[in-house]
Amino acid sequence: MRIVELIKGLAPSTVSGPGDTSVSGLHYDSRQVRPGGLFFALPGAHADGRDFIPAALANGAVAVVAEGPLSLPDHVAGIVVANARKAMAMAAHRFFDYPLRGIKVVGITGTNGKTTVCYQLESIFRAAGKRPAVLGTVNYRFGGMVHEAPHTTPESVDILALIAAFRRAGADTVIMEISSHGLDQHRVEGFLFDVAAFTNLTPEHLDYHRDMNSYFAAKRRLFSDFVKPGGGMVFNIDDPYGLRLALAMKESTTCGFSSDAALRPAEIHSSFSGTEGVLVTPQGPLQVCSRLFGSYNVSNLMVAAATALAAGLPVAAVEEGIRTAPQVPGRLERVDNDRGAVILVDYAHTAEGLQSVLKALREMAPPRLITVFGCGGDRDRSKRPRMGKVVAQWSDLVILTSDNPRSEDPLAILEEIKEGIRPLGRKERSPEEYRHQPAGAFTSLPERRAAIAYAVSLAAAGDVLLVAGKGHEDYQIIGAKRLHFDDREELRKALREDMGGS
Repeated sequence: MRIVELIKGLAPSTVSGPGDTSVSGLHYDSRQVRPGGLFFALPGAHADGRDFIPAALANGAVAVVAEGPLSLPDHVAGIVVANARKAMAMAAHRFFDYPLRGIKVVGITGTNGKTTVCYQLESIFRAAGKRPAVLGTVNYRFGGMVHEAPHTTPESVDILALIAAFRRAGADTVIMEISSHGLDQHRVEGFLFDVAAFTNLTPEHLDYHRDMNSYFAAKRRLFSDFVKPGGGMVFNIDDPYGLRLALAMKESTTCGFSSDAALRPAEIHSSFSGTEGVLVTPQGPLQVCSRLFGSYNVSNLMVAAATALAAGLPVAAVEEGIRTAPQVPGRLERVDNDRGAVILVDYAHTAEGLQSVLKALREMAPPRLITVFGCGGDRDRSKRPRMGKVVAQWSDLVILTSDNPRSEDPLAILEEIKEGIRPLGRKERSPEEYRHQPAGAFTSLPERRAAIAYAVSLAAAGDVLLVAGKGHEDYQIIGAKRLHFDDREELRKALREDMGGS
């Protein structure tokens, strides 16, 4: 595609150099530029994309888009725009021949629950005879095509390239998790969603958004800016931010435990085996039989059901899709064992997410609830003491450990977590002491593998052991190194090696 055709609609302030040059690809990482590529010099929090223009040119870029003045060789086209990220998204739609045209697009946003809702929706759409592709936190997938997901919502070029490939392979529906970063950074610019849904909003990413109002404003854009005229909007009104959105947006579908919700439980029962019951819906009663359990997962099921109905799918397909939905990787995922304990891995990595999970486990009335968790480095530090407080309030045994420390000192991260535990009167014990004196105390093992093995050695019949924070992730980031590490694998290994496990 020629540059002059590609930049139509981008409203550039200046264009220099040859406009009839053909572009072979769109790139925002100078290392990925190939001969004939167009390089978008994006502004960033820690670097200015314009600093990488020489590298992009060395790799064969024939054009550059940037927000500031450009000084380029005569044979390279320069396009100056007001917003490079928005321009990249709009150019990508054109370059990939508008891959969203003619297919159904569903977006799910919120702090917690997005992945679970998307897995349920994928199963429901399949039950309705559709061919859904999914872009989310775990991976980007359609059929046998599965790609690693470095971001919940990838950059616009990557999203549209993926959707174009999935569409060529036969996808007729796209189900997406939409992050606040994705909305704020124009990654879904030019999208029009047939249905968009909101799960909840709790403190997260405040190192980026600074405050809850900014975080909420980013999420709100999905509904105010990116839903088709006449498209569906679904809000969980048990959440105060969901209620605010429902009151602000016309013709929305509400769901929740509230008696004011259009979709709500008539009766519902949960155990470790799953959830069964009946939902009231505008389309009539809906039978629920799911392997998910706990009140927060009932909320997720209601969002999924309401979204599917808003997309025009029949009640029977919703029922069948929920019944046959697979285990969501790393979301209360069970690790089988022969000692009679319930051992679970979960991605919960916020105070509110952890509380929801721990509350759900408490509802099952286990003799002891054992929790292993840590906090990631180079991320919102304000949540660390709050997460410590939640775990200490809801767990019988607390074992602190590392998550993904990244560039931070793991011991320093643990100290910030402890700030939320100590005011509750729980004293720190060494692992040796804790084994015999766990009451009113906690312990820490910075090395995550050792912490998991230690927790397994404590777990007895009837106990619930939760390893939280990483969920589906199969790596640990320590310093600049990304090392293979899977909580599920480590639990199975510890169970095999622990003499008490047989």
